[in-house]
Amino acid sequence: MSPTSAQVSPDPVPDTALADFLIGHKLAGPGEAGRWTPLAGGVSSDLWRVDLPGRSLCVKRALAKLRVAADWQAPVSRNAYEWAWMRFASRHRPDSVPELLAHDADAGLFAMAYLPPERYPIWKAQLLRGEVRVATAAAVGELLGTLHAASAGDAALAAEFATDDNFHALRIEPYLLATAAAHPGLGDVLQGIAERTATTHLALVHGDVSPKNILVGPSGPVLLDAECAWYGDPAFDLAFCVNHLLLKSLVVPGRRTELLRSARVLAEEYFRCANWEPRAALEARAASLLPALLLARVDGKSPVEYLTDDRHRLCVRTVASALLRAPAPTVANVLDAWGTALEAPTESRLPD
Repeated sequence: MSPTSAQVSPDPVPDTALADFLIGHKLAGPGEAGRWTPLAGGVSSDLWRVDLPGRSLCVKRALAKLRVAADWQAPVSRNAYEWAWMRFASRHRPDSVPELLAHDADAGLFAMAYLPPERYPIWKAQLLRGEVRVATAAAVGELLGTLHAASAGDAALAAEFATDDNFHALRIEPYLLATAAAHPGLGDVLQGIAERTATTHLALVHGDVSPKNILVGPSGPVLLDAECAWYGDPAFDLAFCVNHLLLKSLVVPGRRTELLRSARVLAEEYFRCANWEPRAALEARAASLLPALLLARVDGKSPVEYLTDDRHRLCVRTVASALLRAPAPTVANVLDAWGTALEAPTESRLPD
C-alpha cells in the first residue's frame, strides 16, 4: 500500500484500489482525509458515499457475483457500459443522471456526484410510504421515451452497446429463462419472449428502470444503475418499470387506484415519444413482457422482497399465467386485467 493511499481515509478504506482511484483521478489529494460510508443499493454493485473536505461524491464498483440466494454471475465489464449509458443520457437530458466525475474501466469503478436524499428522494421509498404522485410517473415515462427516441436507429450506439452477453446474464436468464424453468407449462411462451427480446435491437435500453433506481429530483427524475445497458428492445424498459407499479399496488394500503393510474399515465407519456416504430408493434411486445416480468419477480432469480403474503404471490401467478397463455395486445389491456383481478368479489379479495 502506497503512503498516499493510506492517507485518503481515516476510516478503514474498503481497499487500496478505491483510494488510489480517487487520487489518480484528482478527486482527492494525497493529504486529504475522506470518510467512506457504504450505501444501501442493489444486488449487483458496491456503492459508497465518500465525504472529503468541503464535498461529497459516490463511488461505484461492480460485483462479479450478485447478492441473491441463487447463483447469479455477471461480468464486471458492465460498469463501463453503465458509465457510457450515463454519458449518453447526460448529453440529451443533463438533469436525468448525476454529474459524472471519473471512470476507471480496468478497475470497474466510477465516481459521480452525491445527490442528498432530502433533495433527491428515492421513488420506491415514496411509493411504499403511500406518497403516490401521478405526475412523477408521467415524468418518468416521458424521460424514458425521450431517451429511447434519441437513440433509436443510431448505428454507432448499436455498436458501442452490443452487450448481448451482459444483458443475457443480467436479465434474460435470471428473469425470463429462470422463470420458464420454474413454470414448465409456460416454458415455451417464456422462452419465445426471451428469444424475441434478445434478438430485437432498436434503441438503447437502460435495463433496470425500477423505482429503486429513480430519484425524484427538483428538475425531474434522475436515473441510476444502468449496469444492464444494451442496444436492444425498448419495450423491456417500459414493461420493467410498469411492472413495479403493479406489484406495489398489492402492498401499499389504500393507494391502488393511484398506482394503477400512475402505471397507465407512465405508459401513455412514453408512447407519445415513441416515434421509431409503429405503436402497435411496440405495445404488443411490452404487453407480453409485462406478465412475464410480473411472474419473474415471484419465481425468477430476483423476487421482490415486499411480496411476503402467499395470497399476493398467488395473485401474481394467476394473472400473469393467464396473460401469458392469452396475450393482450396493449399495455392498457394488461392494466385492465390486473385491475379486474384486484377488484375480485369481497370473499376472495386480496388484503389491502
